[in-house]
Parts: sequence; structure tokens; C-alpha cells
Amino acid sequence: MQTTPSILHRRVEPLPWHTRPAALAWRRECALAGVFLVLLAAALLGRSVAQPAHYHDFADQRSWGWLPHAMDVLSNLPFALWGMVGIWALLRAVRVQVVSAPAAAMAGLFFGGLWVTAAVSAAYHLQPGDAGLAWDRGGMVLAFAGLLGLAAMRAVSARAGMALATAVLVLGPLSVYAWSLSGNVLPWAVLQGGGMVLILVFACLRPAQAWELPVRWGLVIAIYALAKLFELGDHAVYGWTGHLVSGHSLKHVVAACAAWPVVSALLTAREIRAECHAPSRNRAGQSFKRAARRTTTETRSQA
Repeated sequence: MQTTPSILHRRVEPLPWHTRPAALAWRRECALAGVFLVLLAAALLGRSVAQPAHYHDFADQRSWGWLPHAMDVLSNLPFALWGMVGIWALLRAVRVQVVSAPAAAMAGLFFGGLWVTAAVSAAYHLQPGDAGLAWDRGGMVLAFAGLLGLAAMRAVSARAGMALATAVLVLGPLSVYAWSLSGNVLPWAVLQGGGMVLILVFACLRPAQAWELPVRWGLVIAIYALAKLFELGDHAVYGWTGHLVSGHSLKHVVAACAAWPVVSALLTAREIRAECHAPSRNRAGQSFKRAARRTTTETRSQA
């Protein structure tokens, strides 16, 4: 008599090689390396692009007392505020171990980069010029490297995220230095634009990690796009608002809000961890109460 094997005795067939996590991460790492080389070639071999001659002529030139270009300077405060909120949320997440060490490092780099961006951008807008702009872009590299590394960890692997962030930290200052020497802004444009395209691609891919921070990457991209539109429409927004606020000032405020999805993801991960452990704590508390009542009853009966 032929019997059907029970579930306990059935053989579990292995997953196809191309769907296993290690193989999936390896294929995506190779694809990412190829895209990186293409972007690098475009930055090095592409036609030179000059920065616009009136780049530093921002719409809002008003001074408040001793503070020149006051709105463009003060509008950098949200970068510092979001950086502080982000570090607070990150420390809370690390304390309960809901974020891996590599992801925590990338998030810390991102939030620390916001602090640096607030300082160097404010200093640049006090007296706009090429020298200050070089420092401004150098500060942006830190935050951008952390954000890009965090996105790569979700879609590819932790190793790819660390490698990509390291590459941005090295090539970012080099692109700024090359611009300061030659006036060619193409390497910086490829770094910034190519990085955002990569984040968009990463957001469309299925997560490669078993557990990853629930960052809403689509929202990050939308915030960046809105900030870029404000930057391009600096003078137009200043006119539309009756000289109340310029597009460049709004660009600072909006760009700082790119930290919001990352902060929200850290807080959400901590809440999920708390909910997962709540039932076990409740069961332990109920068992303790039952044992205490049993002991009290036995004591009374003996008395």
C-alpha cells in the first residue's frame, strides 16, 4: 500500500540559485558596479560643462541688521534641527537593537552630514562665492553618501551600501576640487544626478535584506525633486510671493525635510520591535501574577 509521506518526511526542495538571497545580492552588486563605472566614465570623459555665470546672484538680497542675505542664511536652520531629531531617533533605535550596525553607521553619517550642511551652507550664503560654494558642496557630500548607502543596503546588500558610500565620500570632494580648478561642473552634476537616479532605481527593487528600515524612498525622491524645482525657480518664486520668500530659501527648508522619511522609519522600527515583544511581556506578567496569587492562597490555607 502506497502512502503519501507526511509533512515531516517530505523533502524540502532548495530554492533556485537565482532566487537565493546570496545570489540575488551578488547579481545586484555586479549590476551596481557596472552602473558605477558608466557614471564614472561619463564624469571623466563627458564634455566640459561650465557653471552659470550668475549662479551666485540669488533673488533675495535683503539683510536683517548685521546679517546679510538673511533668509538664505537662516533657512539652513532646518538642516540642523532635522539632524538633531535624527540622531535622537537613531540612538533610540540602536538602544533596542532594531537597526544593524552598517545601517546605523549610514544613518549617522546622513544626520551628521545635515549638521555640517547647515553650517557650511549658512557660511556660504553670508558671502556667496566660488570658495564658499566649494565648502557647501563638500558638506553635502556627507549627507548624500549616508543616504545613498542606506538605500543601497536595502536594495542590494550591506557590503554594497558601505562600498557606495565610501566611493561617494572619496569622489565627491574630488569632483568639487576638479570644478574649482577647471570650472567643469560635470563631475559634480553626475555625482548628484546619478546618485538620485540610483536611489530611484533602488526604490523600485524588491528589498534584498530580510529586515530593512521601512524608509519611504519614493517620498525622499519627491522631496528632492520639489527642492530642485524651488532652486531653479528662485527669482520666479520671489516674484510670485511678493518678495516675501525666494525659491532658494524654500529649497533649503524642503531639502531638509528629506530626513523625515528616515526619522519616521527609525521610529516605526522601534514601535514594531515593541509590539513584537509586548505579548511575551504580558504573558510573563500574567504568569507572575498567577504564581503570586497561588502563593498567597497557599499561605492563607496553611495559616
